[in-house]
Amino acid sequence: MKFLIDAQLPRRLARRLRAAGHDAIHTLDLPAGNRTTDAEICRIADSDGRAVVTKDADFVSSFMLVRKPRRLVLVSVGNTTNDDLEQRLFAELPGIVRALSDSGFVELTSAGLVVHEG
Repeated sequence: MKFLIDAQLPRRLARRLRAAGHDAIHTLDLPAGNRTTDAEICRIADSDGRAVVTKDADFVSSFMLVRKPRRLVLVSVGNTTNDDLEQRLFAELPGIVRALSDSGFVELTSAGLVVHEG
């Protein structure tokens, strides 16, 4: 699976995803880095076949209105450490990958994984 990790998430998520066999980049890897606009993130993700992994609810609105990005992982676990966030993400990663093949939008919550229709 291919992922694009948004700016408010740690860069190490991309490194760990790559170590797990996925193709992952962070916004810091893009030419404009963390200044990359949401529209550009969607364009890059869609053209490369990547799922955007983000905490930014603006992507949810964009997904619901115009289906951009085509695949979205919203991280909404509340206030937590990066270590806890990473542990939760990797515990749910097989389910995230499966869900993204059928649904374009999955959400990682403190209770687990929610697959959204849409």
